Amino acid sequence: MNPRLPSSPKAYRYDGSFDGFLCCVFESFLKKETPAAILPEDGPFSLYPEKQIETDTAKAARVWRSLPLRISPAAADLARSTFLTCMPEKELPLLRVLQEGFRIGGSVMNFLADDDLSALRKAVSFLHNESHLLSGFVRFSEYGSVLVSIITPKNHVLPLLAQYFCSRMPGEQFLIFDKTHREALIHRPGDLRFCPMDELTLPPPDRTEAEYRALWKRFYDTIAIEGRINPRCRMSHMPKRYWGNMTEFQETEIPPEQITGAVSSDVLPVLHA
Repeated sequence: MNPRLPSSPKAYRYDGSFDGFLCCVFESFLKKETPAAILPEDGPFSLYPEKQIETDTAKAARVWRSLPLRISPAAADLARSTFLTCMPEKELPLLRVLQEGFRIGGSVMNFLADDDLSALRKAVSFLHNESHLLSGFVRFSEYGSVLVSIITPKNHVLPLLAQYFCSRMPGEQFLIFDKTHREALIHRPGDLRFCPMDELTLPPPDRTEAEYRALWKRFYDTIAIEGRINPRCRMSHMPKRYWGNMTEFQETEIPPEQITGAVSSDVLPVLHA
């Protein structure tokens, strides 16, 4: 979309948060300008003169309230979802779409041939697809009374995974560590938090956890039909970049011949549930 507000030969620099971006939108309309770039604090160096945009929660809330009212709820959802994607330099295309939305209303969401809107929709589709895949690929290990999983997604999928796992395991204590974005989802019954976490070092699994892993790996290997093994098909449905965090692709510490009888009988119903 071509900017309706005059272009400005300056770049906005903000803190990288969603509220910070909304403050960039506020500044753009206040100054009646479209910046040449919108860059997070840890973003690339810019050759344009830079203007630091401070995050003001009141301004951010004002812009956020206006999105569903002056454009549409779908536009607000697009803005929030876009910010969870791994799309590079997503801020400026999103700003241009919102500018047009404030000008003409919700019909902006029907401009499917527009390059900016098309790129944003594609990024959001990838976000939801990755979240859907990880809802099935997350593997938990038990450490004491806490279930722990490590994931390495491209998109910031933890807020979407929180909805999925909290609704299915409301009585469990679990932690999902997003190694890519250095953030953890921590859930206790009745309490959900997102916390920054640079790294997560786990102790070696105890005997029971090692037995669970070995049994799961053996189950996975046993149900495979040799004549129907199709590596290319498997990689299309289970991308290889997720394998590093999936139990069935890890080496077990218990030799396969020792698995039979090593796990108590109450484990088997859990695997079949």
